[in-house]
Amino acid sequence: MDNTQMPDKPQVSEEIKRRKLCDEVADRLLKSIQAGEFGTGGQLPSERELVARYGVGRPSVREALQTLQRMGVITITHGEPARLIGMDPRAFFALIDGPARHLLNTSHQTLEHLSEARLFFEVGMVRLAVQRGTEEDVLRLEGCLDRLRLSAGDRKRFVAADMAFHTAIASFANNPLYTALSEFMLRWLFENYPDTLQAPGVEQLTIAEHERIYRHIADKDAEEAARAMTEHLTRSNPRYAEYLSPRRAKRRREA
Repeated sequence: MDNTQMPDKPQVSEEIKRRKLCDEVADRLLKSIQAGEFGTGGQLPSERELVARYGVGRPSVREALQTLQRMGVITITHGEPARLIGMDPRAFFALIDGPARHLLNTSHQTLEHLSEARLFFEVGMVRLAVQRGTEEDVLRLEGCLDRLRLSAGDRKRFVAADMAFHTAIASFANNPLYTALSEFMLRWLFENYPDTLQAPGVEQLTIAEHERIYRHIADKDAEEAARAMTEHLTRSNPRYAEYLSPRRAKRRREA
């Protein structure tokens, strides 16, 4: 009979780690906020009331409130109770705007990934624009196209009009998340490709491509609108590559 003993199985620790009181207070406050206890734009109880409510010290309450402020959930004004911030998609993306810019400025691969994601997103948006867009939406898009034409020769205004045209298409879906995502994604891309519209003839080519996209949306032709958007954005990609190539060469020299 084999008396060899089997090795003991490793014990799985079920130890409950102690949390800082401020983290527990922040979690409980957040749950109360999400349950609608204080109402959007309403005031939270005072620090003194929160101390009594949770049975903790004032420092823990203050740290918890600062945590919620960093999350963009509340705003703190000296001498007044904290107040809830009404969150919407734009406010959400504003919270990640700084970290997103830092990531894109330091990771060229992420920038290229964002360019690819933009193509997928905007082709989907143009299809939705055809499906859901109203006559008023189409008139608004025509106004964006007019502003693009009038902005030729003024790079700053032209870029703003270009971004407004694409964001207007996203707004046709009547989904504020799409509109906010379009706005911030375009801002991040144009900030990282600042010279893409400076080559001779690029502005007029860009206007012609936008006119084609507009025409197919107005005609309710989803397939042609999607094809026009795809050709517009993939035509732009070589410009992105040309802009990135000096940076890549510099990185190779420094490696």
